[in-house]
Amino acid sequence: MTRRREFNPNSYYHVIMRGNNRQPIFKTKEDMFELKRAFLHVHADYPFTLLAYCFMTNHYHLLIKAERDPLHKIMSLINRRYSASYAKRYRHIGRIYQKRYFAKEVDSRLGLLVVSSYIHRNPIQTKVPMVERLEQYPYSSFPLYWEDALLAPPFLDRKILRGLLPPPFDNTNQAYCIYCLTYQQNAEEDPHIEDMEPPVM
Repeated sequence: MTRRREFNPNSYYHVIMRGNNRQPIFKTKEDMFELKRAFLHVHADYPFTLLAYCFMTNHYHLLIKAERDPLHKIMSLINRRYSASYAKRYRHIGRIYQKRYFAKEVDSRLGLLVVSSYIHRNPIQTKVPMVERLEQYPYSSFPLYWEDALLAPPFLDRKILRGLLPPPFDNTNQAYCIYCLTYQQNAEEDPHIEDMEPPVM
């Protein structure tokens, strides 16, 4: 019998959800649109906050806090909605995700900076970088930090991370982006370097 994981409702979590057998299930622009739409749809009824996200071709990363409902319920609804969309579009039968998502509590100011930076650096940490510059990768929250004028989805909070920056960094989103570009970070669970093709832009 699988034991239910305990979650701290006041904490953020680094969540990773992978395609079954690491297969690419977010490989086109339409796939990415449908994944983001799943987040928007669930957020409307089951609010949550993201500090960072990055959608790759065979997995995605979140730095997420559930606002009211259990995290496992939010993740189940998001993954179920995208899975149904994927099955309809590709006439796919069977599961597309690994059985469980990875979730690690992030319980410190430094931890939030390290994990968010790790998430944002994913597109250039592959064996062959997917983009030359992080702000060019459209399926991540990094461009929304890079350019404050861009409209952010309602689930993304762009105010918290900048307030956690240590001196000599300024408390601005531009300074946060410089922090991400300056320090290569490591996070639990993913010691390997991904080898994958970039999504169709």
